Amino acid sequence: MNLKITRQRNIYFAFSAFMVALAIGAMIFKGFNLGIDFKGGQLLQLKFEKAINKDELNKTLDGIAIEIPQLKSNSRKLQYSEGNTIIIRTQEVTEAQKVKILNDLKAKEGNFEVVKADKVGATIGKELTNSAGIALLFGSILIVFYITIRFELIYAVAAIIALLHDVFITIGMVCLLGLEIDTPFIAAILTILGYSINDTIVVFDRIRENDAKLKNKMDFIDIIDLSINQVFWRSLFTSITTLFS
Repeated sequence: MNLKITRQRNIYFAFSAFMVALAIGAMIFKGFNLGIDFKGGQLLQLKFEKAINKDELNKTLDGIAIEIPQLKSNSRKLQYSEGNTIIIRTQEVTEAQKVKILNDLKAKEGNFEVVKADKVGATIGKELTNSAGIALLFGSILIVFYITIRFELIYAVAAIIALLHDVFITIGMVCLLGLEIDTPFIAAILTILGYSINDTIVVFDRIRENDAKLKNKMDFIDIIDLSINQVFWRSLFTSITTLFS
C-alpha cells in the first residue's frame, strides 16, 4: 500500500473542517436528544400471565401513544426477560396517564402483575456530566504530559486535536440524526476515545522509528506517509474486529 496522505493533506483538512463545523452546528442548532438515563422518567415492570408477542405489544403501545405521547416508540425502551416479564421505560407520565397505560395494556394484552411502577431519577444527570467533563480535562492534561515525555510537545498537541476531532464528529452526527443519547452512548464515546489515542500513539511511534533510520534518506513528509501505510492495515483490522463485536 502506498497512500499519499500528507501530500494530499489539504483535501483531508478541508473535509475534516467541514465535518467538525457540521457537527458543531448540529449540536448548537439541533441539540441533544437526551434519553431517559439523563432526564429520568417512568419505569413499569409487568409480568404477564401469557407469552408476549413483541410485535403485538409494540402495536398496542403505539396505539396508546396517540393519547400519551411520552410512550412513542422513540421515547420508550422495552426490555424483555424470562417469565413473560417486560420492563417499559418512558418519559415521566402523570398518575392518570400511568393508570390508562396499565388499563389499555390489560384490555389488549391480557392480565399481568405490576411488579414495579416507579419514577426513575436520571442515572447520569448534571453531577455526572460535570464529572465527565472534569475527567476529560484531566485526561487530556495527562495525555499531553505522557506524549510530551515519550515524544515531543507538538505530538501531544496533535494527539489532543485528533481526539477532539473524533469525539466532536461522532457526537455531532448523533445530534444531526436525532439519535438518543443514553448510557450505552457514553460507553461508545469512551471506546472511540480509547481507539483514537491508541491509533495515534501507534502512528507516532512508527514515525519516530522511521525518522531515526531514514531522516538522512527521505523527507519527513515521506516518512510520515511511510509510517501511516505501515500501520494502516493493523488499524483497519482492529477497528473492523471491534465493529463486528
